[in-house]
Amino acid sequence: MAPLTNLILCSIIEKDCNGDTLWTWNYPMMIESEKAIIMKKYNSQSEHNNVLSFVFSRHGQYWFYICNSEAGASEKLQRVKQFAIVLLTRDYCPQQYEILCRFLSRAYNKNGNPVDTLKLYLNAYTKGSFVTVDNEVFSSDDFKALPFGTITNVKGLIKVFELETILIYTALLLKKRIVVYHHSLEQVLKWIKSFPALMKHRKITDYLFSWVDLVQDELSELKKHSFYVAGCRDGLISSRPELYDVLVNLPAREIIVSNHAKESLTMTKTHKEIALFMVQLSENLSLSETQVISDIADKTQDLLNQLTTLATIETPEGEKKVPIQAIKEKSLAPAVENFLINLAVAENLLIM
Repeated sequence: MAPLTNLILCSIIEKDCNGDTLWTWNYPMMIESEKAIIMKKYNSQSEHNNVLSFVFSRHGQYWFYICNSEAGASEKLQRVKQFAIVLLTRDYCPQQYEILCRFLSRAYNKNGNPVDTLKLYLNAYTKGSFVTVDNEVFSSDDFKALPFGTITNVKGLIKVFELETILIYTALLLKKRIVVYHHSLEQVLKWIKSFPALMKHRKITDYLFSWVDLVQDELSELKKHSFYVAGCRDGLISSRPELYDVLVNLPAREIIVSNHAKESLTMTKTHKEIALFMVQLSENLSLSETQVISDIADKTQDLLNQLTTLATIETPEGEKKVPIQAIKEKSLAPAVENFLINLAVAENLLIM
């Protein structure tokens, strides 16, 4: 079993019967900027009268996971109405950390003692496993089969947007800025988990911001990146086209391309073929989610292989590059030429 060395810290937040929120315990210490963003996210759920049992997002290079629980009839937490276990990590793995959080939550709810919670946390960090006093077993091995850190639903995503899914696919392929909107945070987190699986050859999770509010500090963090996939539950996002190239409106089942991005996202015959291919995959009941992801990845690799046949220049470091002239000399239709140039840029293959 692999130790969970990407864990950075564990914290406990309590909300007492008077509605006051207290940061009651950390191991090890948390810096104030991290504490501020996590507390803001925690409190914002109450403001929206919709406290989800598990939420996750990122701050800088780190991911945070918040697992909310009712204190219930715990004798050890008589003054506590709700509490949350918070994990800060270096990696994106919602499925694994949700389960770990729930183990830690049950332990804390049972005895109200952070020391017992700490013991489980340290066992997860050093060994990747533990057994609770109730003989429940946590093992990091249970999550090795999740290459994207969570259960995905690419088939479902394609069924929602059908042929227009190609806009999401192309935006991911060309490293565009994508915002995924739904007024329900639960729905945002549910659907955004599937986006990285559409582009298997890239680590999209490095540019995934699952929950962004339209506040200055979070937008400043977002703007540091030239491309990203960001989740948002604020309807005002539709009036902020400077923040996205593609807006995926989940409740409306609509995909909006900003005016400034329309030229680079012009559809070609190849796009239409891939769009139809993905829809056919989603409708094939005999195909598993894993097979659908793999087949889309193979189609993407075919595209990249076609591009690399134009890589005729070798750099002093031995890297193959595609000269822009090699694309222009093929006398392709303008939309196809533009697409290949943008793809070469996204793959860091283009040389002028």
